[in-house]
Amino acid sequence: MADEPELVRLERRDDGVAVLTLDNPKVNALSGALIRTLRAHAEALAADLPGAVVVTGGDRIFAAGADISEFGGPEEARIITTAIHDALRAVAELPRFVVAAVAGYALGGGCELALACDYRVGSERAVFGQPEILLGIIPGGGGTQRLPRLVGPARAKEMMRSGPQLNADAALRIRLADEIMSHEVVNARALALAAEVAAGALHAQALTKQAVDEGLDKTLDAGLAHERDLFVDVFHTEDSRIGVKSFLEHGPGKAAFTGR
Repeated sequence: MADEPELVRLERRDDGVAVLTLDNPKVNALSGALIRTLRAHAEALAADLPGAVVVTGGDRIFAAGADISEFGGPEEARIITTAIHDALRAVAELPRFVVAAVAGYALGGGCELALACDYRVGSERAVFGQPEILLGIIPGGGGTQRLPRLVGPARAKEMMRSGPQLNADAALRIRLADEIMSHEVVNARALALAAEVAAGALHAQALTKQAVDEGLDKTLDAGLAHERDLFVDVFHTEDSRIGVKSFLEHGPGKAAFTGR
């Protein structure tokens, strides 16, 4: 990583939030170098966990997709899709709440990066889409799997069949975006939300994320069994003792969690 350009900046804030900022002018293309840097940062965060993570990009373009200049034949395609899958998996599997702050265009791989996050805060200028079909190809960064899980298979198929660009209101209607803010405050909102999360019961949050994400690939009965196991696990944490005691003594919402 030392020889790679710093196409993704990592900042650890005093409030427990880590910020990953894509910086690959002019359009934040997800080049091979950027993807390698993103994965390295995500793995570093997994080894030394923050309280929450924000992923953001440029003021006009969150990320415009893969670097098409790197495309070639089937072998190049295999290298590209494997690298993107590995990097976005590293982001998605962080046992912390990950917020995408989308101020502008999130297309192709950029949309897939946002999909790999747990929550998407968009600005009124945000635009989402999977336009790969317009190049005669399909999404290769997880879009065919994460998008239907979020918006439903029929809507996802239509988006990927015709490649429309959805404005902020349309993305909010189908729950591709979770919140829409004015352009000037989208990053501030994402940071404030992440800081709020970082002050919470971090182990319980991690187990909740694990239960949901892993449960989606199980039958209902298997998912419920997984939930039971994790419910038992959470009672080994200091936060569970603090939370229960605080509720009994002071009511809900008053606990001061330690993250342990």
